[in-house]
Amino acid sequence: METTAGLTFRDATDADVDTLVALVESAYRGDDSRAGWTTEADILAGQRTDPEGVLAVIKSPDSKLLTVERDGQVVACCQLEHRGSYAYFGMFAVSPGLQGGGLGKVIIAAAERIARETWGVTEMHMTVISVREDLIAWYERRGYRRTGQMTPFPYGDERFGVPQRDDLQFELLVKPLV
Repeated sequence: METTAGLTFRDATDADVDTLVALVESAYRGDDSRAGWTTEADILAGQRTDPEGVLAVIKSPDSKLLTVERDGQVVACCQLEHRGSYAYFGMFAVSPGLQGGGLGKVIIAAAERIARETWGVTEMHMTVISVREDLIAWYERRGYRRTGQMTPFPYGDERFGVPQRDDLQFELLVKPLV
């Protein structure tokens, strides 16, 4: 456990699953997500994650699900997964009412440092839905670069949501961690 800028970072446990599912859902889907700027409510309906998916990340020996607390309340989370020379960054969620205040910048910088120190990785990778231009621009301001490498959205698999448009795909973003 570590503290940075009034935030406490710790690895998630089984007891955190319901809280983390609710956080991720509130940041991306449904009307609650519209309070923040990371909403996907206009491009995807249905769920963003589920208890089984969150628990799988917690239990994976190559992953960490960082849980971020302020004053004892869970305010954010992110997944780090060790994949050889790089780490994968995913499941990033900040409570919608706290978005836009600089919290995300602090959390992603801490996650990059933790991945570098824990696994000795030299890059961070992530995938972002390619139509999310303001989100991609936010990551670019943090040093991530677009690769143009696309992977298809899993249409028909409602575990990832119900698409509201037919042009969704994921773009790989990469940042050197030096």
